[in-house]
Amino acid sequence: MSDARPTAAPHAQRNAQAPALPACPVCGAASAPFVTLGGRAYFRCPTCAARFLDPAHHPAPADERAHYLHHENDVHDPRYRRFLSKLADPLLARLAPGARGLDYGCGPGPALAAMLREAGHAVALYDPAFAPDPAPLATSYDFVTCTEVAEHFHRPADEFARLRALVRPGGWLAVMTCFQTDDARFADWHYRKDPTHVVFYREETFRHLARAWGWSCAVPVKDVVLMQRPGGAP
Repeated sequence: MSDARPTAAPHAQRNAQAPALPACPVCGAASAPFVTLGGRAYFRCPTCAARFLDPAHHPAPADERAHYLHHENDVHDPRYRRFLSKLADPLLARLAPGARGLDYGCGPGPALAAMLREAGHAVALYDPAFAPDPAPLATSYDFVTCTEVAEHFHRPADEFARLRALVRPGGWLAVMTCFQTDDARFADWHYRKDPTHVVFYREETFRHLARAWGWSCAVPVKDVVLMQRPGGAP
C-alpha cells in the first residue's frame, strides 16, 4: 500500500495566498504594509506617500461624534485662534475683498469661519455631524477650508473630489492637517493615537494630488497646504 499523500491542487494553493492589500484611499494606487500596532494594521502608499489605517478598523459614526464633543474648539479661545491663524493668515493674504467661502467640516465650534467673517468674507458652514444641511454643497466658492478634518476621511478620494468641485476657477482649497514626517515615531505619535484619525498625509501627498488635478500647490507653513484651481479672471 502506497504512503503517498495527495498534494494540494494548484488552484487551492493560489486560494491560500494572503488577501490583497487595500488600495490607497487617497490616490487609488497599490499600497504596501507599513506597521501593525495593537492589532490594527496600517499601510503606506508608495505613490502619494500617505499612511492609512486598515478600513476594517474605522470607527463608527456615533463613536466619532462622541469623540468630537470632547474637543475644546471655543471660538473665543485666543490659543485656538492662534492655532487656526496658521491657515487663516496665508489664505487671507491671497483672497480678494468680499470673497465667499465654505468651512467644510466646521465642527461644533466654527472658529475659523468666525475669523474669516471678521476679515470681511462670507462663509457658509457644512459638517456631516454638526451642520448637516447639504444646501451649501450645491454651489461653488472662492475658497473652501478644511481644517483638522482630512485625517478623519474614511474615503478621502471621494471627499477631495467633492472639495475640488466646490472651488470656483481661480479659487482656493485650504487644508490643515498634521503632516506625517517620521516613520520611526509613528507608533508613539499623538496624532496616530486619536481613535478617529484614519489617514495621515505628507506634504508630498498634497503635491501629488495637485499635480494630478493640474492645480498649483503652496505649503506656507508645516501642516498647511493651499491649492489653487486654475482659471478665473486674469
